[in-house]
Amino acid sequence: MADAKLKPKSVDGTEPHGAGNSPQETASTVEVMPPPDAIEPDPELTPEEAEQARKRYLLKRFWISARRYWGRGGDKFAWPFSIGLLAMIGMNVGFQYGINLWNRGIFDAIERHDAGTVYFLSAVFVPLVLGTVAIVTLQVAVRMMIQRRWRSWLTTAVIARWLANGRYYQLNLIGGDHKNPEARISEDLRIATEAPVDFIAGVISAFLAASTFIVVLWTIGGALTLPIAGFTVTIPGFLVITAVLYAAITSSSMAVIGRYFVHVSEAKNQAEAEFRYTLTHVRENGESIALLGGEEEERNDLDKTFANVLKQWALLARQHMRTTLVSHGSMLIAPVVPVLLCAPKFLEGSMTLGQVMQAASAFAIVQGAFGWLVDNYPRLADWNACARRIASLMMSLDGLERAEQSDSLGRIKHGETEGESMLSLNDLSVSLDDGTAVVTETRVEIEPGERVLVAGESGSGKSTLVRAISGLWPWGSGSVNFHADRRLFMLPQRPYIPSGTLRRAVAYPGAADSWTPDEIKAALAKVGLDYLNEKIEEDAPWDQTLSGGEKQRLAFARLLLHQPDIIVLDEATAALDEKSQDKMMQMVIDELPEVTIVSVAHRAELEAFHSRKITLERRKGGAKLVSDIDLIKRKRKRNLLSRVLNNPSLPKGSTTSNKDSAVPE
Repeated sequence: MADAKLKPKSVDGTEPHGAGNSPQETASTVEVMPPPDAIEPDPELTPEEAEQARKRYLLKRFWISARRYWGRGGDKFAWPFSIGLLAMIGMNVGFQYGINLWNRGIFDAIERHDAGTVYFLSAVFVPLVLGTVAIVTLQVAVRMMIQRRWRSWLTTAVIARWLANGRYYQLNLIGGDHKNPEARISEDLRIATEAPVDFIAGVISAFLAASTFIVVLWTIGGALTLPIAGFTVTIPGFLVITAVLYAAITSSSMAVIGRYFVHVSEAKNQAEAEFRYTLTHVRENGESIALLGGEEEERNDLDKTFANVLKQWALLARQHMRTTLVSHGSMLIAPVVPVLLCAPKFLEGSMTLGQVMQAASAFAIVQGAFGWLVDNYPRLADWNACARRIASLMMSLDGLERAEQSDSLGRIKHGETEGESMLSLNDLSVSLDDGTAVVTETRVEIEPGERVLVAGESGSGKSTLVRAISGLWPWGSGSVNFHADRRLFMLPQRPYIPSGTLRRAVAYPGAADSWTPDEIKAALAKVGLDYLNEKIEEDAPWDQTLSGGEKQRLAFARLLLHQPDIIVLDEATAALDEKSQDKMMQMVIDELPEVTIVSVAHRAELEAFHSRKITLERRKGGAKLVSDIDLIKRKRKRNLLSRVLNNPSLPKGSTTSNKDSAVPE
């Protein structure tokens, strides 16, 4: 979770806190579309049938979003490039036909010992080759341009939805098939957008080539007459029939042999993603692992994860071996078949050598066109698996987005406070995505300049309450309201340290150049990190270099730069010793005397830096706010106990912890 949120939510709660443009604004070229309607499985289906239906829908879900690249709001160059690619495919088939005719001419000339024609055709061969090479090269460039732009467009769209309204965080809180979203967005989405362009271009090229050269085979081969048991049998278009039968045999063999390819490829991709995640997890938690001496345990976990990768690769290798048996055998046999079929006609003199070679060339092209599935089945299976993985992530995002637009699960509303209050929680209840209550019926009103300490035992829902205030936890009821035009800044227990220079880390989430180097150094000095002033322009792995206490000090330096109106501290001093904690809190009070503070902490020493303390108590059915007392006598009267504890008879400053005086069920 990022530790800075600088803009309060809008009245309708549709915008997350943030210090810059929303993902939708940064992805201005992508039209934001509503999620498709949820599809409920047919209860009469068997588990196997339901799984097959789910897989079919995943491919449909991928295309619902992916095809918008060619629609309104998509890439303006999508159709021009696509039409250009189709034109070049047609031109390439034309050059193939030209080379096919050249084969017939050159071999006929050689058979006749016609030197002049041989020399002429040799000269003609050069422009044919140059033209073919030029068209194929340009075709590759345009094809890869479409792939690159499509991937860019769809990646931007998925990332925009992933980052919007804290969904990247909320995915960790709900069930579903969306593990390792970073691998799905980076690797699976790349394959999911590259392969279809290759497939469509290949299918169109194969169709045009097959259509063209079937005519050539029919024209050249004619009919074949065979004497059988004293009768003569005439087979019209025998070369065409043979090509079709040959392709049918190889393609059906590939389909049978590779029927498990999709499942195995999908399992392999998932295993690879889990192995990458485990390695990343070790790197990100290297210090803790090293201090605890957990290398052996991590090694065992890595060995187990990698063993699964090897197992899936072994299964995939078996599938490749089977498909290679068919594809390589077909590649060796295909050139020989037309020569053997044409040999009788050539020997009897009804077919020239040039016609035999032309037929052999045309047969190979037709066989290649018909055998497109044989050559591309493994990659088609890989695409199938990747498209399903990215579609699974899309479906999880769909669910979150539909929940944001519906009250069926209960959503926490966000709006503006009335009067001078800086922050108010009105009948706020926080629940899990399945409806289980975590915090119930919380009513709090915080005035400008108040410093409120939220206390309670572990598991009482304090951090969950903070997430609800920040907008990251959407489930529940009631409302969270901020004073209009006031800026909120969140400091979590583990401050986020971005990659790059130390200057960028201190300025985050603002831009590094938003403050001068002297301002950055002054902020670091005030939090006791002045010894880092000479390194503010140094690009280093600061997240690994800085200690936990240094990271928390750096987070306080951000407060001095951003100067927000409301600060929410979630165990933000937990890594500091008591003396350093006192210095940080006093520094905030001295440097930002008008700021409103909401702190979540366990340490009793922090009461000295707060004017008010509210206590959450864990109970069956959800934690409740049971106490609201003033730590510093206030000049201004407020009517909070009656709002919080629903008991107007209690005197100001009293404490209530029994069940009868708490907020009613």
